[in-house]
Amino acid sequence: MELGEPIAIGNTAKIYVYQDRIVKIFNDYLPHTESLYEAKKQKLAYSCGLPVPKIIDVTKINGKQAILMEYIKGRTIGDLLSENMEHAEYYLNISIDIQQNIHRVVADSLELMPEKLARQIEAAPILSKRNKSVLIQKLKSITFEKRLCHGDFHLFNLIMSENKVTILDWVDSSVGDYRADIYRSYLLYSHYSIELAEMYLQLYCERSELSKEDIFQWAPIIAAARLSENVSSDDSERLMNIINQYFLI
Repeated sequence: MELGEPIAIGNTAKIYVYQDRIVKIFNDYLPHTESLYEAKKQKLAYSCGLPVPKIIDVTKINGKQAILMEYIKGRTIGDLLSENMEHAEYYLNISIDIQQNIHRVVADSLELMPEKLARQIEAAPILSKRNKSVLIQKLKSITFEKRLCHGDFHLFNLIMSENKVTILDWVDSSVGDYRADIYRSYLLYSHYSIELAEMYLQLYCERSELSKEDIFQWAPIIAAARLSENVSSDDSERLMNIINQYFLI
């Protein structure tokens, strides 16, 4: 099958448009069950009535794992915002509406967030054994309701088309504490713009019963888990600063 040039390249896969379908081709180094696992997560979100592309098939293309899904025409809210930063509050409010709808879903059929985060913390190469142990103990001490969490929620994973918004990229979703999911979004935004991150956090707190302290209890844990990802040296330093602030308290 000739797919042409990818429209996007991520850490785990390449994305193509073929015959009015999205084709996600996974990298070879991933487990052979990766496509099935990701499709299961997206199907769950779809079954909950969330605006998610419909999975059409999980297959192999040219010997590689692949997912075929509905093609949603439109532009990411991240792209729209980058062209007009004056509309930041408007677009963030749209995103918060959607994120709160995700967090209202009570789920238990996905991986538990604490297990996922503990695994990521253990895999973080620059963390000491002591830091890993302390952070995992803190992780175990936090109680929460089991809610659906996207795990990588930001404006570039939201497609806007004809006043409808569709949520992309469910590979990092899990069942856990939605306060951690909020902090993850804050952390991602703060890498690019602290002003945007602070606006997001303020708006979310205003529209919920949460305080900044509720959300920031997750800061060292989420920062440590992110260190297991393919982040730049500058970002690693920033994440370590967040973690070290916790150990100085």
